Amino acid sequence: MDKGYELYCLADQLFYDAPPVTRSTDFDITQRDLPAGWEMVFGDEWVIYDPPERRTPPQGWKVHVSGCAESADKILAATWDYCVGNGIEFKHLRGPGTLRMRNAKYAPRGASGKLVTIYPADERELERVLDELGALVDGLPGPYILSDLRIGAGPLHVRYGGFAERRCLDEQGKLVPAMENGAGELVPDRREPVFSVPDWVTLPACLEPHLQARGATTTTDLPYQITKALHFSNGGGVYEATDTRSGRKVVLKEGRPHAGLAADGADAVKRIERERDVLRALEGIDGVPAALDWFTLGEHHFLVQEFIEGRTLNTFFAERHPMLDPHPDPEKTAAYTEWALRVYAGVERVVTAIHERGMVFNDLHMFNVMVRPDDSAALIDFETAAPASARGRQTLANPAFLAPPDRRGTEVDLYSLACLRLALFAPLTILFIIDRGKAPQLADLIADNFPVPRSFLDEAVREITRGAAPTSAPGFVPDAHSWERTRDDLARAILASATPDRTDRLFPGDPEQFGGASLGLAHGAAGVLYALHATGAGRFPEYEEWLAARVADPKRGTGIGLYDGLLGAAHVLARLGRTDDAIVAADHCLNERWERLGDDLYGGLPGVALALTDLADASGETYLLDAARRAAEIVAARRPDGPAPRPGLMHGGAGAALMFVRLHERTGNPVLLDLAADALRRDLAACVTDHNGALHVNQDVRMLPYLGRGSVGIGLVLDEYLAVRPDEEFEEARRAIRVAAMSRYYAQPSLFNGRAGMLLYLARHDRDGDRVAGHLRDLAWHALPYAGGLAFPGEHMYRLSMDLATGTAGVLLALGAALHDPAPTLPFLRTTGLEWGDDAPQSRTGSAGPDELPVGTLTAATSIQPERR
Repeated sequence: MDKGYELYCLADQLFYDAPPVTRSTDFDITQRDLPAGWEMVFGDEWVIYDPPERRTPPQGWKVHVSGCAESADKILAATWDYCVGNGIEFKHLRGPGTLRMRNAKYAPRGASGKLVTIYPADERELERVLDELGALVDGLPGPYILSDLRIGAGPLHVRYGGFAERRCLDEQGKLVPAMENGAGELVPDRREPVFSVPDWVTLPACLEPHLQARGATTTTDLPYQITKALHFSNGGGVYEATDTRSGRKVVLKEGRPHAGLAADGADAVKRIERERDVLRALEGIDGVPAALDWFTLGEHHFLVQEFIEGRTLNTFFAERHPMLDPHPDPEKTAAYTEWALRVYAGVERVVTAIHERGMVFNDLHMFNVMVRPDDSAALIDFETAAPASARGRQTLANPAFLAPPDRRGTEVDLYSLACLRLALFAPLTILFIIDRGKAPQLADLIADNFPVPRSFLDEAVREITRGAAPTSAPGFVPDAHSWERTRDDLARAILASATPDRTDRLFPGDPEQFGGASLGLAHGAAGVLYALHATGAGRFPEYEEWLAARVADPKRGTGIGLYDGLLGAAHVLARLGRTDDAIVAADHCLNERWERLGDDLYGGLPGVALALTDLADASGETYLLDAARRAAEIVAARRPDGPAPRPGLMHGGAGAALMFVRLHERTGNPVLLDLAADALRRDLAACVTDHNGALHVNQDVRMLPYLGRGSVGIGLVLDEYLAVRPDEEFEEARRAIRVAAMSRYYAQPSLFNGRAGMLLYLARHDRDGDRVAGHLRDLAWHALPYAGGLAFPGEHMYRLSMDLATGTAGVLLALGAALHDPAPTLPFLRTTGLEWGDDAPQSRTGSAGPDELPVGTLTAATSIQPERR
C-alpha cells in the first residue's frame, strides 16, 4: 500500500484532495521584504528565492538543511540572512504543516527531513556555504537526510543532483527528474534513501572527511548480526537479527531522531521508547514479544525484541481464501472458516490479556497479527500501545481498522476486533472510513458465502455501527431491466461531485490528478466525460467548456499522453465534435519533446500514434498523420529484448501491440502484426500460472490479473490480435487469462485495478455469462451512497473517486460494456466480432519476419495511410 495516499486524505473526508497549503499557514519568514531584484515564487510545497543575478548551474552539489518543529524558525532565519546576503538561490518548505508531512512516519524516506535546499554556483561556493552557514546553524536539531552526506553532526547535508527541472525516461518508461552524465546524456536523478556519488562525479575535497566519518559507524562491535530487513518506514527499519552470544533470533526496531512523526508529534525514538516500556509491563503474556535489550548506534536507537516465529495474518489471504477461486469449493470454504475463527479466538485472547494488565494495544490489524506454526496468534508492533486509564485516541492506525473518534481506551481495541471478525472473510473494512453503515451489508455477504455463526457477525456489526448515523443508498442490482436507473444513480453522483470553479481538477479522483493528470483519460476530466457519453448518460457543455479552456492553456507539468494528459483530452473533445479544441490540445503536445516519450500506452508514443491518427481522420490535418507515423516508427525501431519490466496494457508491450494491430488494419502490412506479436510475447514472458490455471502478471511479490497492469489488459490486446491472425500460443494464453478474470473476490472495484476491469473484459465476449452476472452483482460490495446516487472508492479505498481509472466513471463504463447498447469500451479497442474459440480470422496479407522491416526504412514500412483497393 502506498502510504503517500494518506497525505491526500487530510483536506476532505470523502475525496482525495491536495494537501491544504495557503499563505496563512506559511512560515513567518515569507513575510520579510526582499532586496531589490530578488523574486519569491510560491509553489505547492516550496517557496523559491531567485537572486537578481542567476549563477545557478543546471546540476551540481546541492546543500540541504534539515529541520524539525523546534529548530525550523532559527534555521530559516539564518539561511535567509546568509543566502540573501550572498546572492545564492535557495528554497524552503512553505510552512510547519508541510514540514510535519515531510517528516511523518510514512513520508518518502529519501526526501524526509529537508527543510531548505541551497544551490551553490560551484564547489568553491559549496565549501563556503558549509563553513559559514554551518557555523550559524551548528547543533540545531533535525532528521538525518538519508539520501545525503551529513556534514558533521548536522543539520547541513549534501547530495549531487539536478538543479534545473529536466526529465528523462527511467528503465520502466516513466518520466523522472534527470541530470546529465559524463557523456552529456540525460539520466535519472535518483532520490533514494542512501547516499551515493554518480560515476562521472569526483567527490570535492571538502566532503572527504565527512564521507570517512560516515563510514566510521558500523555494526561490527554489536552483539547482533543483522540477517534480513523486514520493514522500512521514515521512522527507521525493522530487522531480523541473530544474537551472536546465544545464537537466538531477535528483532531489532530502529528509531530515527526527529523522524517518523505520529499525529501526537512523537518521533520514532519516542515511540520505541514507549514500546519498550509497554512490553516490560506486559511481560509474560503468551502472544506478546519480550523486550530483550536497548542500545544506541550513532544517533539511532534500537529496541531488541523476541522473534515471533510465523507469518503475518495478511499473508495467508492469497493462498487460503476460497473466494479467490472462480468456483469456491464448499469443503475449502468450511476449512477456511474453521481456521479463521480459530485465529480470531487467539487474537481476542491476547487482547483480553493486555486489557487485564491495564493496557490498550491501539493498533490491531492483519499486519500486526502473527500466526505461529501451530495457528496460535501473537501480536507485534506495540509502539502506540498505552495505559487504558489514559482513555486516549489512536495516533497511528491502519485505516481499515481505525476506530471512530468517540472510541477511547479499550474501546479502540474492541472496535478493531469487530473489524477483524469481518475482515477475515471480507477484507473490505477500509470502506468504514467513508461509511460505517456498510457493515451490515458485509455481514450479509459473509453469511451468504461462509458457514459463520450469525451471532459472530451481528456482534461485530453492532460494535462497528454504534453511534454511526444511519445511511441509505439506492439499491445496486444492475441488470438489463434496471440498467438505466443504475446508470443514472452513478451519473448523479459523478455530476454532484463536479467543481467547475476549480482550475486544478473538475471531478475528484486519484491523487495523480495533482501530478499533472487532471485532464487526461485515466484520472482527469476527459475520462469522466468519455464514460458519461459512451454509456448514454449525456453531454455536459459546461464541463466540456471547462476541459477545452484547460487544454487551451495547460498548466506547467500537465501530461501530454493519451491516458495521462492532453492527447486523451484531445481524443474525447474530438469524439464530442469539438475538433478545433482537440487540435489545440494536440498542438501543445507536438510543441513538446514528445519523441522522448516511452513505449507505453498510458503516456507514451503508442498512445500518441493512436490519438493523432484518429484526430487526423476527424480533421483531415495531414501533419497530425505525419507525427503519428513518426511515433510508430520510433516504437518499432526500439524493439527491446527480454520480458517487459512493467507488463500490461497501460505500461507494457500490450499497449504498443494495440498500436501495431490498429495500424495493420489501416495498411494491411503484415510486419506490423509481427511487431505486435513480439510486444505481446514480451509481456507474456513476465506472466505465471496459478493453481487454478489462471495467468497473472508476476510483478515483484504480487500476481496481478488487472486491466491496467495485469494479465487482463494483455488479454484485451490478444483479442485484437487474434481477430486478424491466428496464433495457438496466444489462444492458450487467452484461455488462462479468462480464468484470471473469473474470481469471486477482488480487493477493489476499479476499472484499471479491480473488478470493473474483469467485467469489461468478459462482457466483450459473453454478456450473458455467469461470471458477467456475478461481477454485476458483486460490484455492490463496494458501492457507497453519495448525493442521492452511488459512488465507488478509489485506489486503496480511503476515499471516493469519480475518475475512469480508479473510480465511479470506470465502473460506469464497465457496466455499460455489459448492459448498454451499443456496448462501450476503452478507446481504440473493438467491442464486436470477438470469440473465445480457436478459429480466429486469417491475416489479410499473410506473414512476414520482423527482419523485413529494416530500421531506417520505417517510414515506408509503417505508413498509416489507408490501404487502397
